[in-house]
Amino acid sequence: MAVPKKRISKAKKRIRKNTWKRKIFWAALKAFSLGKCLSSGNSKSFRVENFPDRPPLL
Repeated sequence: MAVPKKRISKAKKRIRKNTWKRKIFWAALKAFSLGKCLSSGNSKSFRVENFPDRPPLL
């Protein structure tokens, strides 16, 4: 016989949601920081070669 699931408390729901939000926040922060480094030319993790015949990246 089918048994209904127990409800998740608001506190547990909030904790789980905040965990996702925290992960998203840090991923976005890292991506923004990396983009900033690449655009300014101060990147130490990526090697970007300059080609004289190509226009520079914006």
